[in-house]
Amino acid sequence: MEIMRCEDLCKTFASGENPVHAVDHLSTGFEKGEFVAITGPSGSGKSTLLHMLGGLEYPSSGKVFYQGTDLFSYNDNQLSVLRRRRFGFVFQAYNLVRELTGYENILLPVMLDHRKADAGYIDKLVDMLEIRDRLDHLPGAMSGGQQQRVSIARALANKPAVLFADEPTGNLDGASGREVLSLMRYVGKELGVTLILVTHDLNIAEQAERVLRLEDGKLVRDSGREARS
Repeated sequence: MEIMRCEDLCKTFASGENPVHAVDHLSTGFEKGEFVAITGPSGSGKSTLLHMLGGLEYPSSGKVFYQGTDLFSYNDNQLSVLRRRRFGFVFQAYNLVRELTGYENILLPVMLDHRKADAGYIDKLVDMLEIRDRLDHLPGAMSGGQQQRVSIARALANKPAVLFADEPTGNLDGASGREVLSLMRYVGKELGVTLILVTHDLNIAEQAERVLRLEDGKLVRDSGREARS
């Protein structure tokens, strides 16, 4: 079942006399529970596409549908609520609040949404991501890999349907990066979350069920489409 789709999506940035087409008439869809990697050279539009799919950035033209509704038909407040409740975000920078413990960081999106945390679910996340011994620590007392695990738990705390990850292993060494990616895949499958991940690392992309390759803002390869054709 398709959970997200973008149609004829474009993002153009003004750059002197020559506009830059960061995303150029791109159309594709994402199935519920699917793990998709978006790859391509630097400047190919990977992160811009991810930000539009997640409702963080408005397109110049085209549409992004989540469960059949165009994201950008919502007003800013409605879109903010949708992002908070149905989407999770993990970035290369861990973006943890330095003054909060690991556990407080995980609960932050639930608290900001003025909702009560599902203690059993949070407990399950903590065990899946193997961070129970870091819950009372401040981020400064954690390794990069541990901080990224906490940021993944935070992104999943509100039980999102889609998890967007932008170079989530970019600041980690090889071993820690592989561990974090393995945990993201595991948690995604266990919870039925659609995982859309941007990476320049082909070794990471190859672990996805489907790979989209971008060049100059255009979708030039879709391994899932090739498999189905």
